[in-house]
Amino acid sequence: MQQTNPILDPFGRPITYLRVSVTDRCDFRCVYCMAEEMTFLPKADLLTLEELEVICRRFMEVGTRKIRLTGGEPLVRRNIMHLIGNLGDEVGRGNLEEITITTNGSQLAKMADDLYRAGVRRINVSIDTLDTDKFREITRWGDLGKVLDGLEAAKSAGLKVKINAVAIKGFNDEELAEMVAWCGREGHDMTVIEIMPMGDIGNENRLSQYMPVSLVRSNLSRRFTLTDLDYSSGGPARYVRVEETGRKLGFITPLTHNFCESCNRVRITCTGMLYMCLGQDDSADLRAALRDTGQDGLDAAIVEAIGRKPKGHDFIIDRRNSGPAVERHMSVTGG
Repeated sequence: MQQTNPILDPFGRPITYLRVSVTDRCDFRCVYCMAEEMTFLPKADLLTLEELEVICRRFMEVGTRKIRLTGGEPLVRRNIMHLIGNLGDEVGRGNLEEITITTNGSQLAKMADDLYRAGVRRINVSIDTLDTDKFREITRWGDLGKVLDGLEAAKSAGLKVKINAVAIKGFNDEELAEMVAWCGREGHDMTVIEIMPMGDIGNENRLSQYMPVSLVRSNLSRRFTLTDLDYSSGGPARYVRVEETGRKLGFITPLTHNFCESCNRVRITCTGMLYMCLGQDDSADLRAALRDTGQDGLDAAIVEAIGRKPKGHDFIIDRRNSGPAVERHMSVTGG
């Protein structure tokens, strides 16, 4: 595959990073992500793995260099290793820089070796607390011991692990410093993320959960020396080096300091909806384009949609705006 210059959005930003939600289903029910009694999409509404691969390849033709598979929980999708392996082959051929996975870690103990063999070298694992009881509380269904076993399997397989932790006021805010220290001991980088107002989460109140990451950084600075880095992993995080551990620590701040000016990514849902912005509802139906008009129609739909990518999102959480900014859940869009 001959690499082309990346397609540009209306603001001159090259679109080089594609995030693909391969399923809306998850074996956890994290309280900031979804309601406990979720109604998931009928399987017939989902793109097939073959269709997902076609879409990924068409994005590669217009300059995509990094693809991240997300969910829901991507590793619970049946036969997902087939898609991962085919995309991993493109990394080996030089047509992609990398294929990465965001996971809750529940399947890693049995799948880490397969992921490495398929060409994955880097994964993000979502862990918001190292307290077993609190982990069960925040995920509703999760088993921390199983996730920690998965992390050991990932390390043994040769996968680099970055821990993603959502900052939640009154829940893990006092624990984040110890998580940074733990990541240092385990050899993991870490990213702290602000809660994003997406989807109905039942009786939970996001305003009561919300903690600005600027305050998190201030609190961490009391224990650690944080040195700003000119480093990017391709995503929205701004990184520092934790001098005491030597590891990188990222901050994702969509509310207190949005990252829109450097946005290089778009997102595809498991039903084929292309969202040009995580925090906007404008979308393009790539499933219909692919099924109704084939590859040419798909290519035209991609180009047209990128031409509508907005300058930024509208996320806000305050006393007047404690509900979701967009109705779809994070598990649908894939983060």
